[in-house]
Amino acid sequence: MEEAGKYIGAGTATISLLGVGIGIGLIFASLIQGISRNAYMSRILFNYAILGFALTEAVGLFSLMISFVILFS
Repeated sequence: MEEAGKYIGAGTATISLLGVGIGIGLIFASLIQGISRNAYMSRILFNYAILGFALTEAVGLFSLMISFVILFS
């Protein structure tokens, strides 16, 4: 019974990875749209996109870490 609870908890902890995937897609879609509208700002927009990607990916790594803590503790 306890083992099943761990699997259910780890599964629900990884639901946030869906939001992270959507967020990363939106970041790079906005980057492409911004560069196509104003190619002169491409370097600055790329730097902002990489920063947004890193922060969004950090949230995903935190949720993955939580699910591993639930599984292996």
